[in-house]
Amino acid sequence: MKNKITDLLDKVGEDLSNNVLTLGELVDIAEKEKVPLSRLVVAEAMVKEESTYEEILERASAIFGHNFNALEVGLTTGRSFLLGTVGSDLAKHDDLPLMQDSLLDRAVMYTLATEVGNHEIGLRPCAGTGDSCPYTGLIKALQEEGYNKDELGCATTLILKVGSIFRGGKQTTGCNMEGFGAGAAATAAALTDLRGGTARQVAKAMVLALSPTIAVPCTPRVMVAGLCATHIGSAILTGNLASNLVLKSTIPVDVDIDVMIAMAARIHTEAAPVITDINLEYMGPYFQKKPQIEPFVDEEVRKVEKSNAEKIVKQSREEIRKLIASSRPVTKILGDVVVGGSSMAVGSPTNMARICHEMVAGKIKKIEIELTIDLFTRRAINAPAILMGAIYGAKTDDVDMYHSIFQRPEIKDIEVIIKKADMPEVQRIRIEATKKSAMVDARNRGGGRVAIIDATPSVEEAVQAAERLGIEVVE
Repeated sequence: MKNKITDLLDKVGEDLSNNVLTLGELVDIAEKEKVPLSRLVVAEAMVKEESTYEEILERASAIFGHNFNALEVGLTTGRSFLLGTVGSDLAKHDDLPLMQDSLLDRAVMYTLATEVGNHEIGLRPCAGTGDSCPYTGLIKALQEEGYNKDELGCATTLILKVGSIFRGGKQTTGCNMEGFGAGAAATAAALTDLRGGTARQVAKAMVLALSPTIAVPCTPRVMVAGLCATHIGSAILTGNLASNLVLKSTIPVDVDIDVMIAMAARIHTEAAPVITDINLEYMGPYFQKKPQIEPFVDEEVRKVEKSNAEKIVKQSREEIRKLIASSRPVTKILGDVVVGGSSMAVGSPTNMARICHEMVAGKIKKIEIELTIDLFTRRAINAPAILMGAIYGAKTDDVDMYHSIFQRPEIKDIEVIIKKADMPEVQRIRIEATKKSAMVDARNRGGGRVAIIDATPSVEEAVQAAERLGIEVVE
């Protein structure tokens, strides 16, 4: 296989080196050269990173090391406050009771276990941590299917290539550009390629896999117990279905893969705020909360939330009653015959806090956290991380700090205020200190990136602080 890629580089290496090629353009080249898409992606990586074939495959595999550890935690001792012990529960079965398909059963089990592990020790994110779950689960299952090192390495590289595109498009909340959408597309790509599909078939499978994920939000379901499991689990199932449909049928798929992803990214930014508002109205009352955090929130706000929780059940009952009242009798329901669809919530705010911490001097006296509506309702997961970043400058992977922040002595001497911002997308962190105070106003981006809007003492100083800390700042 290495020799074939070397021959391929002799033919198209200049194009790969001198151009930023889209996925659709890579598919065209792979079809012309009659090579699998994964091999061309590896060749591109060799050119762009000035590395050997062996180095690319080794790095692609090694990047999942921490995530495999998280998977193991989820399979054994892990308990998620949203998913419980679903990973170890499934692992107890000799014959997995999910789909009665060895690969799918293990891929889904490992995906869910990875999410449990994420809630215990965190994950290395791509577009967000959501898509890291199906990537990790699928690769782990494929390792047990008997594929050789080269096949697994190329498939892993293809998964990462797909993930890199979704990472670029992830700008607001939405599982369509993360766990469900990115996971389904990457699963479809990897399985179709491994099963001998052409580059064009890989692209078609990705288009099919993306279709049901368009505009699907993760907020607020990501904070409601249990519900995220069917998002990330469905990424595996949807990707597998799309792959088999393309490989085993003549189903027509005409949409260009670049058009499909571009549409998904645009819908993601424009539809997410509308969908999220409605989701929050109904699901907000079911968000998991932590008793250590609630005292920092104004009592009147908590009373309103409790009242809203009671109201939404009554409102929903009446809405469903109207639907039932307007329906036909059950034996006449069918009508006439008719011929003929999160690193952003924690990683980015934590990095905002780290930037702010980097700019202050002296003893910290007060921390004010102002969050937009979706992040405010998810404060159970982002507030501990924001505080550890603001007080200690702790990185997003500091597991011990995240779990112990409220037991640390320093927090007892700091006034903490967590409040909801009236303006959409606003997130501000202010730290008052004895010698020098600071403020950061930024927007979240997938993968823990931040887009700095305003800062005190200055935006320039905040950008410089981010550079020192290795935090990615985007427009």
